Amino acid sequence: MKIRAGYDIAFECSQDVPLVLMLSVHPSRQTDLLSAHRIQFSPNVSAENYTDMFGNICTRLVAPAGLMEIANEFVIQDSGLPDAVVIDALQAPVPELPDDALVYLLGSRYCDTQKLSDLAWSLFGSINGGWQRVQAVCDYTHNRIQFGYGFARSDRTASEAHEERRGVCRDFAHLAVTLCRCMNIPARYCTGFLGDIGVPRDPAPMDFSAWFEAYIGGHWYTFDARHNHPRIGRIVVARGRDAADVAISTAFGPTKLVRFNVLTEEVAANEPLSRQPRLDAHNKLDQRQFA
Repeated sequence: MKIRAGYDIAFECSQDVPLVLMLSVHPSRQTDLLSAHRIQFSPNVSAENYTDMFGNICTRLVAPAGLMEIANEFVIQDSGLPDAVVIDALQAPVPELPDDALVYLLGSRYCDTQKLSDLAWSLFGSINGGWQRVQAVCDYTHNRIQFGYGFARSDRTASEAHEERRGVCRDFAHLAVTLCRCMNIPARYCTGFLGDIGVPRDPAPMDFSAWFEAYIGGHWYTFDARHNHPRIGRIVVARGRDAADVAISTAFGPTKLVRFNVLTEEVAANEPLSRQPRLDAHNKLDQRQFA
C-alpha cells in the first residue's frame, strides 16, 4: 500500500520568533519513503535538523514577523496491515526491563502517575498477562473519556482527563500511558499521521493523531485507546514521555496558528506518485488540538 501524506500550516508572528518543529517522518520509517520529503517554508528561511534525546527529528528555524507558511507532501510505502495483536505478550518484571525502557515507567508532565496509582491497581491488579492488562487499560480509557474536538485543552493532565471524562486523542493517550506506568508497564506517547484507511471516513477527520506504545513481550506494541481497535496506515512522527516531548511546534515567542491542513490518504493504483499539492482544501483544525 502507498499512502500520500502532508500538511499545510501557517503561523502569524508579530516579531521574529524561534521555532522548533516536529514534522518529519520518524527515522524508523525513513526507508519507506517513495518520494522526496522536504519541508518547504514561505518566506524561505534557513532551517536545520537535529535529533532529540528520544530519536525524533526536529527542525529549528527563526520565523520572521508576518505570515510563516510551512508545507510538505510525500508518498510512503506501508504494509497495509492493521496494528499487531499479540495476546500472549507477557509483562516483564521491572528488573528484567531494558535500561532505555525505564524512563517510560516514570511520571511526566501530563502523565501524573502518583495521582492514579491506587486507582490503577484497584482496576487492573487482578488481570494477568501483559497484553490483557494493557487492553483492559485501553477499554477502560475508551469508555471513560468522551471524545470531542471542542473538549481540547492543552494543559490537561491524565488525572484531570479521568475526572473530566472528556478530551481529544492526546487525552486518551495520556490516561492510558499513565495507567500502564502505574502497573509497571513501560508506555510511551506517539504522534503521527493516521488517516481513515480501512474504516468509514470520519466527517471531521484528524489526520494528525496521538496513540501509545507499551513494552510487553520484549517489544514495543501499538495501542490506541481512542479508537480501541487495530488501524491501518499509521505513520509515526515522534515518540516521547508525553505530548510535551513531541509537540509538532514549539514557539519561543508570540505566534498565532492561522491555518492547519492535514492530508493522509491511500494512493490509488493508477495515481502518479508526484503531483501538485492540494492541501489547502483539506482538513481545517483548531490549534488547541496540537498544543
